[in-house]
Amino acid sequence: MDKRGTVVTRRQARITFEGDELCRNYFQTDQITFGMSVLPRGRHGGLDPGHEIADEVFFCAKGHVACYFPEDDTYYELEEGDALLIPPKTGHRLFNIGDGEAVVTWSCAPHP
Repeated sequence: MDKRGTVVTRRQARITFEGDELCRNYFQTDQITFGMSVLPRGRHGGLDPGHEIADEVFFCAKGHVACYFPEDDTYYELEEGDALLIPPKTGHRLFNIGDGEAVVTWSCAPHP
């Protein structure tokens, strides 16, 4: 029997940095991208210009962050368990505004 699932460990995920934001990209297919970002206390990530056709979802798994949308000069505040839908072509930057490390998962579909 063929197994259909694929497991990627934290150490296997591709690592990049956007500012002080450590990004781990776990999956990238033609249909979806999934990853996780870690931000130290008081730090912020780089400005992501947005994605041409993809919606993106941020899920705050740990901590307290603000996500800035430069297009309308708006901040969206997320605490543990909160999610934010980011429309296509919308720039965004994460700020850790909490007392400890922040962890945010992100996914884009159909693809960034």
